[in-house]
Amino acid sequence: MRRYLPAGVLTGVALALAGLPLAHPPAFVESILYLVFFWIALATSWTILSGYSGYFSFGHGAFFGAGMYTTANLAGPLGVPFLWTVPAAGCAALLLGLSIGAVVFRVRRLRGELFALLSLAVTFVLATIVLNTRLDGGPGVYLSGVKLPKLYASPASTIYLLGLSVAFASLIAAWLMRRSKLGRGLFAISDDEDVAEVMGVPTFGYKLAAFGLSCFLAGAAGGVHAIFVFYVTVAETFSITVPLYVVLMGVLGGARHWIGPAIGAVFIIGVTYSFVGGDWALAGRAAVGLIFILAILFLPQGVMGLVATKCRRRRAPPEAAATTAPALPVVRTLLPPGPVLLSCEDVQLAFRGVRALAGVSLDVREGEILGLVGPNGSGKSTLTNVISGYYRPDAGRILFRGKDLAREPGHRIARLGVARTYQIPRPFARLSVGENVALSAMFGAAGLDREAAERRARECLDFVGLGDRADALPTALNLHQRKFLELARVLASGARLILLDEVLAGLAPSEIDNALDLVRRIRANGATIVFIEHNMRAVLALADRVVVLNYGQLIAAGLPHEVMRQPEVVAAYLGGAHA
Repeated sequence: MRRYLPAGVLTGVALALAGLPLAHPPAFVESILYLVFFWIALATSWTILSGYSGYFSFGHGAFFGAGMYTTANLAGPLGVPFLWTVPAAGCAALLLGLSIGAVVFRVRRLRGELFALLSLAVTFVLATIVLNTRLDGGPGVYLSGVKLPKLYASPASTIYLLGLSVAFASLIAAWLMRRSKLGRGLFAISDDEDVAEVMGVPTFGYKLAAFGLSCFLAGAAGGVHAIFVFYVTVAETFSITVPLYVVLMGVLGGARHWIGPAIGAVFIIGVTYSFVGGDWALAGRAAVGLIFILAILFLPQGVMGLVATKCRRRRAPPEAAATTAPALPVVRTLLPPGPVLLSCEDVQLAFRGVRALAGVSLDVREGEILGLVGPNGSGKSTLTNVISGYYRPDAGRILFRGKDLAREPGHRIARLGVARTYQIPRPFARLSVGENVALSAMFGAAGLDREAAERRARECLDFVGLGDRADALPTALNLHQRKFLELARVLASGARLILLDEVLAGLAPSEIDNALDLVRRIRANGATIVFIEHNMRAVLALADRVVVLNYGQLIAAGLPHEVMRQPEVVAAYLGGAHA
């Protein structure tokens, strides 16, 4: 029941606030509270995109403005009943957001500051279009003649209730999303989008869903606000102040927490309206600017981020020395390698004319450990990236259990049963160790629900010896532990084929022996492994077969000791003069 406590408390507070007009408070109280609700809704809608997915937007005013002008034109000149215009305002902003996101989210380079600048440019473009069309026409749109539904005795109370409703809906949406599989995927996208895609998160669809919901809520808030101001103009609607205040509220309260923007909104509006009139108003704006600077410098994760960090430190056990994984029983008896599981046929890939893969053909048999070796720059990591879906080959086929992966996106490849590690560990930095592993169980081939994924994560962390570090952040782990975290993630995914990209790099000899034992037991639990490594002692000790790449071509394949004595292989590693 504790998991539903926040929603219960929020509902109780909303019901209490909904009854406030019955006490007949002064009109200015309802107006101030309405503005608090309005900014809560707008800041929360912003955090669903920018806080959760990490796509920082300076253009949220565009979607808010789209909602305002939708309501202004429908309820004003066209005479549509006001309540019908609020969802219409949300839908107009939703369509605008989806049309932008459908293009922008397909371009890998439009991330970070480029997305932020692009979103700001959208605001200016939309403002210019509105100003020079009949949507505004120059003088603005008056809504003084629009009839409000009688939800309460006075129009001010009705607007108050509408603002409360939109704020409540925004907070509930943010809470539900944070708890959902969608929310977990968005957090992964925020930390490392490329890794999230390869682990099974459908990044394009998830970003589009977050963008759409964010825009809908912003548009609905704009629709209600249009009737509050009664006079809609481009200068006020598309002012740079709107997105800046929204960003400040999200950053101050904590953009990755569902209640964070609400905390920021209450604080900023409280400060702003504590200074009214004359020079005091200027002092209020200066105070807001100072708060923004201090929040960036000293609260980069916001108030709720600071609270979450302190709670995590209290729960975390003292850091222990590197542990050895317990000798758990295997799931099945080890069998000889079986039929072909993965077949690469004439795989080619070039980068600006440089051939990274020049027609690689190889087979991986079910149940085996295949060593993939070669000197630096030979194409090993490139082939791994192609198999896992990070790159698309220029030519050739990659058949996994009979299905061609060459044109499949990374998240579908992960769902089919392919998982990988990285030479330099790439955990999701702001997710705990346990959440990192659970995410792999949710989005990988296992496809578990949240509770089952968390149980699976605990089992896998115990398996690799990190069970006592589940609540820690990856930054609290040493290199050895981060390498084993990568192993726990691929194990939790339920993958049939695991690509281990130099998992031993940087480990001490005793840690290497421990890692090799883990790899053997992962294979014994039913996985097929492609072992990419420079450590020849480890390759010879572990691999059933070895294939050697050099300059993007396969130059040898066979039993480990036989392959490593071939003249072509010796020349590739030592050079022609030593061969």
